[in-house]
Amino acid sequence: MTSKAAYSIRTLEQAYAFVLQVRICGIFSDANTGLVSLWDVTDLPDRKKGEKGWGQKVLAIWRWKNELPAIYPDRIFYGKIPPGRAALMSLHYLRTEHYRNHYRPVNECSPLANQIYRLIRFDPMTTGEMRKEMEMTSRPERAKFDRALQELQITLNIVRRNSLEDEKDTWVLFNDNIWRSCVGRKRQFAKDVPNKVETGPPSH
Repeated sequence: MTSKAAYSIRTLEQAYAFVLQVRICGIFSDANTGLVSLWDVTDLPDRKKGEKGWGQKVLAIWRWKNELPAIYPDRIFYGKIPPGRAALMSLHYLRTEHYRNHYRPVNECSPLANQIYRLIRFDPMTTGEMRKEMEMTSRPERAKFDRALQELQITLNIVRRNSLEDEKDTWVLFNDNIWRSCVGRKRQFAKDVPNKVETGPPSH
């Protein structure tokens, strides 16, 4: 298990090196997965009592989870892992371990998941656009839609598009965004795991 005290992450570059070194990590608190998370190792100020907004730590982690897979699409993958938690992982880990353990063909997913999958076969769509198209914007249909969307992410059938220009989560087929362009390449991915994450001293 990764020692949280061994890291003190303050920058995007340090977060990038950290993900490559640990291979897979959570984003915020991930007690149900057993993974170390960026929240555990980020050494930035949290929101102070009475302070408005999210605070420096939350804002940095939220930004990194979007920037890392967009800036380093051939090294970092963002997706959902059981039981539905968001995670970042190296492409090497995705290719050699995660995919073979968690991929499930879409025809083995729920009927609603298949409907969503067919909806984005040809054109990327945002979450809101899909809910509206399927007339599932109100409860309890909205909750059913969210579970089916999560199922498709966990089974590696769809993925959030890696684009910093997207203001809202935009979904594409996993094969189109990741497997064909990155994991499916014939070249062998270098592990590129740093021997040590270059960080400042851990905070006490």
